[in-house]
Amino acid sequence: MILAGDFPRFKREPLVMATAYDFPFAAILEEAGVDLILVGDSLANVVLGLSSTREVGMDAMCLFVGAASRGAPLTHIVADMPYGSDAQPALAAMNAKRFRDCGAHSVKLEGPKFDAVRAITSEGIAVIGHLGLLPQTAKSFKQVGHSDRERDEVLSAAEGLAQAGAVALVLEHMAFDLAAQITARIPIPTIGIGAGPGVNGQVLVLHDFLGIRGGHLPPFAKAFSDVRQEALRGARGYCDAVRKHAFPPV
Repeated sequence: MILAGDFPRFKREPLVMATAYDFPFAAILEEAGVDLILVGDSLANVVLGLSSTREVGMDAMCLFVGAASRGAPLTHIVADMPYGSDAQPALAAMNAKRFRDCGAHSVKLEGPKFDAVRAITSEGIAVIGHLGLLPQTAKSFKQVGHSDRERDEVLSAAEGLAQAGAVALVLEHMAFDLAAQITARIPIPTIGIGAGPGVNGQVLVLHDFLGIRGGHLPPFAKAFSDVRQEALRGARGYCDAVRKHAFPPV
């Protein structure tokens, strides 16, 4: 298990983070050897079929965090703070404690919420920051960091989150050179998703890298297998066997 104090030792070796939302897939990721499992609010889209991550709340997130933690008891579980759950520092700390009670080892929150980070860490709970594209509040899903203003804001926020006590940062869909600059400047690991190779680790959505969802992937994702086609093959085989009276066997 990776404890909060162990994060700095990963500075020089690539961290592998992946999302999982349930018991069986968390168990698979643990056996595969991932370093961190993120129970992301992306489950709103890829598991629940909702149109926005804003539509999932603490009750649902706690259910999935508990399932993932039971599936991967030896892996560091990161719980995504859903939209609104960290709106005020006291609320953020209360909800982070709920996640800890559900089995999470740390929480992730979006944006430069320095007071919320301090409030959560004061409870002894590790916090991972998230900068760049912020899905919960984004008005555009374009790559971040191409204007001087954006670059200055993100750099300042990264330094502020590190100073507030964050143990790592997720950098999403930002200019590669900006992500590398942040990585060189701050004393905590960076984990990229669409942020290039100049970071300390990578994170992808399980349903993307296993090829479960089908359709077009985000430009920064890659499918390493085709689980959807294999599942279709099995499901069609089952349907065919039943209709031909080949299953169950006599």
